[in-house]
Amino acid sequence: MKVEKLFDMQRQLNDRIISEHRLEGQDLLAEQILALEVELGELANETRCFKYWSNKPPADRHIILEEYVDGLHFILSLGIVLKFENVEIQTIHFEGSLVQTFQRVYDLITKLHEQKTYESFTGLFDLYLFLGKNLGFTHQEIEQAYYDKNEVNHQRQDEGY
Repeated sequence: MKVEKLFDMQRQLNDRIISEHRLEGQDLLAEQILALEVELGELANETRCFKYWSNKPPADRHIILEEYVDGLHFILSLGIVLKFENVEIQTIHFEGSLVQTFQRVYDLITKLHEQKTYESFTGLFDLYLFLGKNLGFTHQEIEQAYYDKNEVNHQRQDEGY
């Protein structure tokens, strides 16, 4: 995965949004963390992994992937704001169900919000990548979906989203 390219693309989108919405000098960390938590919830909702009461299947794979990369946009934004862009991806394995993996990602978001350390950021980043793998996505699929959604996000800015 070309993490440097993802960070560069995200920085360009962030800079555009900040400029066009006149947000220069504002601390948006709390908003970005909440946005990531919301996106993670939307992803969990599409997987339906926690809906033990329902027989309805998960959303189509492409919808789950799009929700996944929405969260990746905010993780990259957090890395930019906190100046943790020089990450080396660590292949990790988390023992637990999909539900437990989602819960652990939430825990790590909270940890990052409280500590704002490189270790808490990379732990979150690595577990989020593991979540993507656990959902059945390759790094190549994630990367391409990120490129596609980044383009959509720029188009939305063009349209006054």
